[in-house]
Amino acid sequence: MRNTYPSDITREEFEMIREELEKVSKKTHPSVYDLYDIFCAVLYLVKEGCTWRGLPHDFPKWQNVRYHYDKWSKTDENGISTLDKILQKLVKMERKKTNERREPQCSS
Repeated sequence: MRNTYPSDITREEFEMIREELEKVSKKTHPSVYDLYDIFCAVLYLVKEGCTWRGLPHDFPKWQNVRYHYDKWSKTDENGISTLDKILQKLVKMERKKTNERREPQCSS
């Protein structure tokens, strides 16, 4: 069991994006690490801005996280990566959950 971090998403949120993450690469052998933990490690990196080797040791090995990050970061013909799409989806889900407006209002 690993620690929880502020950058983690819930298992329920992860289940909403799991299929998109799994589509990126073929499954050729059973996974050693939980994809949820790998994705949370990527979120930790994005939020904290640490180095790969600076990932907390309770996450999967940094090399494994880096492998998935590289796969998810490849862009399609429109220049958008799977990771970008998923992060945008998570932001929309969070905004909907907290009832925030998409665009900030200007005060006069």
